[in-house]
Amino acid sequence: MSAPAGTAAPPDHLPSPTAPRAVLSRALAIPLVAALVAVLPAAVATQPGPGSHDAVYWLQTATCAYAGTRLAAMVLTAHRRLIQGAFWLFGYIAMGIAPLAQTVLDRTPTPVVGPRADTVLASALVLAGMVAFDVGALVARHRPPLRGRMRERRRPHARVHTRRLYALCALALACSGLLIGTLGGPAVFFSNREEIRESLGAANAEAASQAGSAFLRGFGTVPALLALLFLTRWLVVSRAARRRPLVPVLWLAMLALNVVVNNPVSNPRYWFLTVLFSLLFTAFPRSPVMYRAALATGVAIALVVFPFADRFRYEEGTERPSRSTDSLLEPLTMKDYDQVGMVANTVTFVGSGEGHSLGRQLSGTALFFVPRSVWKDKPHDPGTRVGTWMGMPYPNLSSPLWAELWLDFGPYGMALGFAAVGYGAARADRRYARRTAEDGAAAAAHPGGPRSRAGPGSITAVVVPLVAGYSFILLRGSLLQGMGRVAIAALCVLFVTTLREDRRARRSPR
Repeated sequence: MSAPAGTAAPPDHLPSPTAPRAVLSRALAIPLVAALVAVLPAAVATQPGPGSHDAVYWLQTATCAYAGTRLAAMVLTAHRRLIQGAFWLFGYIAMGIAPLAQTVLDRTPTPVVGPRADTVLASALVLAGMVAFDVGALVARHRPPLRGRMRERRRPHARVHTRRLYALCALALACSGLLIGTLGGPAVFFSNREEIRESLGAANAEAASQAGSAFLRGFGTVPALLALLFLTRWLVVSRAARRRPLVPVLWLAMLALNVVVNNPVSNPRYWFLTVLFSLLFTAFPRSPVMYRAALATGVAIALVVFPFADRFRYEEGTERPSRSTDSLLEPLTMKDYDQVGMVANTVTFVGSGEGHSLGRQLSGTALFFVPRSVWKDKPHDPGTRVGTWMGMPYPNLSSPLWAELWLDFGPYGMALGFAAVGYGAARADRRYARRTAEDGAAAAAHPGGPRSRAGPGSITAVVVPLVAGYSFILLRGSLLQGMGRVAIAALCVLFVTTLREDRRARRSPR
């Protein structure tokens, strides 16, 4: 029942995060769906190549069609589903289009050592994991009972504490400054990744510790990114913050710091994707145009920009030689797209007598901070384990989430794991939509008033875009290699989180 004329609506009557918005017009929607579901997969599948049209070929074609349909649905939906959209973008390119191109050309970035039957099983597992993810997301769409929703409404929301945010900015300046000083100045960050790696190795030569390098790199990049995201969110939701000189000045300082430590030249491409996606979705939380453009152009970025960005990995004149070919599919045979091949190698590894870990690998990932001097038989990175077993000279290989769940729990555990991931992604996306709608409604109802000065806003409005961007790294694997930055980000988020509303907001009249 609507409020009487001349009276303000109760604060609980906020715009629904699920309120429908106009989707793309049919003139744009039909070509988009056709391109993702049929045109691009067909263009790849019909390219000339020595690959055979066996069960692997048809399974990967089906994966392209399924993932393309779901990605198109994410682009065309009336709601912004950040984590789910990132999952389907990765699944479409890395687990669909790229392995199909490798099958057509009969060329894999990483050798597949097992029989063809293992690749068939790996392709089926990829498709099964996507279906399980969809099932979990479908279950999450059912809203909890009314009593549960009322209890959630009464629960205090996690928000950003203003003074702790200032402290996080100071921490970011100190940690990033330490990283820049250790490596010899800002110029190193605009050279190449190989020089960064050598500088980090020299800085930790005495300790001879990769953990020390990862620790320094993580604290030098993650707090700076989070400080920038929180400040961006504050400037977006609060007119008072934009009028306060300190906040824009801090934002400019954090932006300059991120240009140095988080630029695409000196960082892995998947990490820069995290920076780019999280910043876009934080700066434009309610823009369907930006959301759709990010997913739609993500396909072109993966096909065009990623191969070009590979030249920043090594020093000039020392690039690894690439095999010349006239095929347009050559960029899809690079090591960044070895995920399905590594799932097949993991299947062979398990079948060679190693067996399933039954949760031991996941426990090693969760307890990554426990030193090996304490835990003697702590599991190694699964990509490294499989690469060493394969006899690879550089065994630091990817280990996609499909491979990790299969290694630990087998087919049924993998399906349940992806269902849980889909459920969590859908719930997080829904909460993100609700929190951004609430913050936007509060700012619109009290422009420049006390509630607009209540602080940088909801934690969820920043964490969900960050998770959406970082999901590319977690899906590609391995989880163990990604845990360092996850832990640092979690510590920073916990540090700035408060469940108490700002005093000025509580004093403000309803």
